[in-house]
Amino acid sequence: MDWSIFHTLNGALRGDDGAQDTVQQFASISVPLFAIATCALWFFARPGRSIRLKVATLSALASAGLGLLVNQAIGHLWFRERPFAARPHQTLLLSHPSHDPSFPSDHATAAFAIAFAVFFFSRRVGVLFLLGAVAVGLSRIFLGLHYPGDVAAGAAVGFASALIVTKLGRPYVEFAVRLLSRLTDPVVAAATRPFAAARRSARR
Repeated sequence: MDWSIFHTLNGALRGDDGAQDTVQQFASISVPLFAIATCALWFFARPGRSIRLKVATLSALASAGLGLLVNQAIGHLWFRERPFAARPHQTLLLSHPSHDPSFPSDHATAAFAIAFAVFFFSRRVGVLFLLGAVAVGLSRIFLGLHYPGDVAAGAAVGFASALIVTKLGRPYVEFAVRLLSRLTDPVVAAATRPFAAARRSARR
């Protein structure tokens, strides 16, 4: 079943140069964009206002870190070959080969851990992150790097990691947020002051 779904999705790009280029380009920018979007949430929280988005940002990063640690443990317990290694003649590889365990997908784990953590604090923003995580997961299959089961397992690890961090680790995250805010709030306030002044003058 896992191989059948993989073969269908990955094989659909065979001979389609345009689709292959699109997948490769998305894969090259998706991780940096995910990281930038996650960190940007911190700066949408205005100094002196609610720290919810800041807590979401730090929880997302902590969840991704926890998920990747869990993956390391799983990889040591059970090593699954990548599809391009297990069936090289039947797999269309569109990326540099990785020799890390195929199960679970690290990219999917990190993306879903971030997305679920954000979703737990803001459903509207979280849905956008979840859609992005789904796209990241699918891209790993299209690239020939992971089976669908690897991506699904990564999503499950990401969800569990986000749940642990946002429920059990929230007091510690909020404490860290308050400390870090002392450093970032003056910078954000200084950066947004000209825009606030321009808005006030426009209202007059």
